[in-house]
Amino acid sequence: MSISADNSSERPRFGIEKPRHADNPSQLPFWAVHVVCLAAIWTGITWQSVAIAVAFYGLRIFGIGAGYHRYFSHKTFKTSRWFQFVLAFLAMTTAQKGVLWWAEKHRRHHKYSDQAEDIHSPLQKGFWEAHVGWIFRREYQISDYQLVADLAKYPELVWLDRNPMVPPIALGVAAYLIGGWPGLVVGFFWSTVAVWHATFMINSLAHVHGKRRFVTGDDSRNNWFLAVLTMGEGWHNNHHAYQKSCRQGFRWWEWDPNYYAIKLLSFVGVVWDVHEPPKALLAGDHVPGAAIIARTAALVAQSFQTDKLIAQAQAFVPEAQHALAEWSRAAAQGPHLAADAARELAAKLAPSLEDVRQRAARLVAQTPSMDEIVRQAHVLLTEALSAHLLAALPARAGKPAGA
Repeated sequence: MSISADNSSERPRFGIEKPRHADNPSQLPFWAVHVVCLAAIWTGITWQSVAIAVAFYGLRIFGIGAGYHRYFSHKTFKTSRWFQFVLAFLAMTTAQKGVLWWAEKHRRHHKYSDQAEDIHSPLQKGFWEAHVGWIFRREYQISDYQLVADLAKYPELVWLDRNPMVPPIALGVAAYLIGGWPGLVVGFFWSTVAVWHATFMINSLAHVHGKRRFVTGDDSRNNWFLAVLTMGEGWHNNHHAYQKSCRQGFRWWEWDPNYYAIKLLSFVGVVWDVHEPPKALLAGDHVPGAAIIARTAALVAQSFQTDKLIAQAQAFVPEAQHALAEWSRAAAQGPHLAADAARELAAKLAPSLEDVRQRAARLVAQTPSMDEIVRQAHVLLTEALSAHLLAALPARAGKPAGA
């Protein structure tokens, strides 16, 4: 017997981890900055303050995208020590903690993307936790310098990381000197909040809404709207497909100003060795590695919502008189026979290969490895059902069929 796929939802369903109480006091200044934005009611909004906000937003989005992300986290280009410091200082004016902290957390995200260990996966922890809640967890407050040893060897970067409020305070003072109170409230605080949430949406929304071009073993998406907001960081599936590429908009029409600016800097010698995506990847001939295939198969398998399959299995079991009788006899004779009986029954209850293939076609980008992904996903589903049925055997052992 084959259970048809439940088409009520085609998104992978992970077990949502219940967020721990966010009791870190760093929440208070974060939310206070949002409240301070309301002070524009009294300071007024001037054209000069709006111009400051727009300029600060663009400069700091570049600092995050080109600095924190493409350089410090992924080393997609090389630069001098002085410009490295400039990038770190500019990125840190966003008040998103220190340069080493940011790079270490981002590298950890890629290592475990959308797995249980991912620190900000909306699939694992829910949308809001992935968007901002994870930042306040006590366990994420410290920078693990071992994961960023290539950066921690520079004392000036370590100093910045340990004094994260120096750059944003300096920029806030500059905003006040240029535009007065409106310059501070609108120019600095408004742009700070806008940069925060534009950045955070790459962690949350770019793993929920958008299109997948490449098989990456996670739920990363290309989202043109986020690409506009973040000057190119929204081509998130492209980025996860080849993290070493400085260019994230792989097509000519994919807006990527952060990359354009870096290329301009390379023409004048400020940066060099700017990495591009491989031609095989752009042509669609790239075959994902075994680890990516396995992770993709797990995403497909989990999209079937195994708990619903198990519920259907439990409803089916009382009607399967012969299977129950075999089950009871197997349980009485030993664990090995019980396991065999559970696997046989799970094979009948699991979705068919065609069910899995149809689901994979909707969830996964076209790839030469589709057959292997479908095969592994089907095995995972069968094993999950078998494990559940096997766990129920001791309670049924010795009972007559249908009892």
